[in-house]
Amino acid sequence: MDIDLQWTDVPEGTGKMCQLLRDGETDMAVILTEGIVRDIAGGNDSSIVQVYVQSPLIWGIHVDAKSDYQQLSDLENKKVAISRMGSGSHLMAIVNAENQNWNTQNLQFEIVNTIDGAVEALSTGVADYFMWERFMTKPLVDKGIFRRIADCPTPWPCFVIAVRNEFLKNNKHVVEQILEIINNTTIEFKNIPSIDRTLASKYNQKQEDIQEWLKCTRWSQKKLDKPSFEKVQNQLFELNLIDKKLDYESVTK
Repeated sequence: MDIDLQWTDVPEGTGKMCQLLRDGETDMAVILTEGIVRDIAGGNDSSIVQVYVQSPLIWGIHVDAKSDYQQLSDLENKKVAISRMGSGSHLMAIVNAENQNWNTQNLQFEIVNTIDGAVEALSTGVADYFMWERFMTKPLVDKGIFRRIADCPTPWPCFVIAVRNEFLKNNKHVVEQILEIINNTTIEFKNIPSIDRTLASKYNQKQEDIQEWLKCTRWSQKKLDKPSFEKVQNQLFELNLIDKKLDYESVTK
């Protein structure tokens, strides 16, 4: 069977990918778990077919390198830059505030769309801090643009593969075949010769940072299990980010 698969990077992140799934502009997405669970609860007619990365995502909490903020407690009641509402950077800012026992009602958000937008917002003082995957932002830390003052790992598997239900219903075998190809690659991914050099070059990273990332990243070839799903959903519900809970069976296929 011929599969015409076209890959698109989405620098705006999870919120934008949810929109692409809703609009039928993409059929499948590798997407943050908490973001897609929230959007499915909000009416996105998609399903989670598999976990892609089992390990947590480590969100770095970044401030402008020249700012006076030195520790996490300094950021209480300060404005957070986010890529868009419903994105990982938005949801994890709320999770982080909850972890710190801050009043989540006091959170203020500045929508910046991309990392470049975050750099501008923090450097001009329009926003005070920005949460993004710590390895992707490491080059900005190394250049003295951002300073990372803390980490906030997700308490669940970080990436899943979501598929529009209409596409899944009409192309089940195609989806299964794509997943099989992906899984055969991820099982062997860490053993690809010089993979650290390749990734360092592609993403403008130091080789030792990529090696550390490879060490702490675990891919998965399995369905999202019910306890992980409930953990994400319960957290979103507690934070008033979803107003109803979903059946595990209705979301995972």
